[in-house]
Amino acid sequence: MIKFLDIEQINNSYKAEFEEAFSRVLKSGWFILGNEVAAFEKKFANYCGVKHCLGVANGLDALILIMDAYKQMGVMSDGDEIIVPANTYIASILAISKNNLVPVLVEPKADTFNIDVTKIESKITSKTKAIMAVHLYGQTSEMQAINDIAKKYHLKVIEDSAQSHGAIYANEKRTGNLGDVAGFSFYPGKNLGALGDGGAITTNDDELAKVLSALRNYGSYEKYKNIYKSVNSRLDELQAAFLSIKLDKLDGDNEQRRLIAKRYLSEIKNENVELPFYSGKKDHVFHLFVVKVKNRSHFQQYLTDKKIQTVIHYPIPPHKQEAYAEWNNLSFPITEKIHDTVISLPISQVMKNDEVDYIIKAVNDYKL
Repeated sequence: MIKFLDIEQINNSYKAEFEEAFSRVLKSGWFILGNEVAAFEKKFANYCGVKHCLGVANGLDALILIMDAYKQMGVMSDGDEIIVPANTYIASILAISKNNLVPVLVEPKADTFNIDVTKIESKITSKTKAIMAVHLYGQTSEMQAINDIAKKYHLKVIEDSAQSHGAIYANEKRTGNLGDVAGFSFYPGKNLGALGDGGAITTNDDELAKVLSALRNYGSYEKYKNIYKSVNSRLDELQAAFLSIKLDKLDGDNEQRRLIAKRYLSEIKNENVELPFYSGKKDHVFHLFVVKVKNRSHFQQYLTDKKIQTVIHYPIPPHKQEAYAEWNNLSFPITEKIHDTVISLPISQVMKNDEVDYIIKAVNDYKL
């Protein structure tokens, strides 16, 4: 079986370094907000090209805390609206709801899967306070247009960078440095994945970073002195140490993913399989390689029979989820078609050429 993502093999390549890091953290006796977290925060901030990075417990918390901070700063209030893609993993939307803010869904482009910037302005009202740009599957959103709209209407731009570690927009800046603030996930399956949950927030806004540093730590700057009613959401020392090690190889890993994606794009030739859009630049890190097929279940079973593991990202759009029952009768036809037809092929930095060959042949041989 060709695994969808061989996390064991990915992490085995770091085994000696991980063991040394584990021993170092164990010996230090300090496991929360210590030197390892501080070192990783500095390293990741430099990598993204920003002034501040704050490690948090996971990607969802990163987004929740960002909007909580804006509320504490008076930038947002209960009932304010956030523009967000209708086609996204539900965490993007949950973070908005958890802050008593209103998600305003906008259809994506059918080819890039990302928000259609031409449809944003029609959704802006006097209550709109921000645009959340989700770099879905590892491909950057159209940030110049998004930032232009935000500037015109005095809105904040929040990046959901959970799937786009290392992507470079317009050959200039990395995700995490394309808006006012960004949230990252280090879930084990990400391009930069921890050995457990983890997340981070990046920003150039000094005041925002200061508020966030308290919000992730019980609303406190100083132990036992609590300024905000907040939560406990901190990246731990061990995960920070592991992430620092893996960050050194992230660009190389991303390039290897691009090479596999380029082979898929140039060598898969089957009219029953619609390939994703790719500009050919470094604005896509191919966290996922997502194709569209009409009879997805048939295609998935065909590949399973061929010993190729696939995953569906994602089978149910947010507005059709039970959690958002009040939206279930809404119609977002492009989003719904995407969720009905997408399926992700294996892609990772540890795939072998013969595995890629085999997958390409299997997809090309597929018939409805």
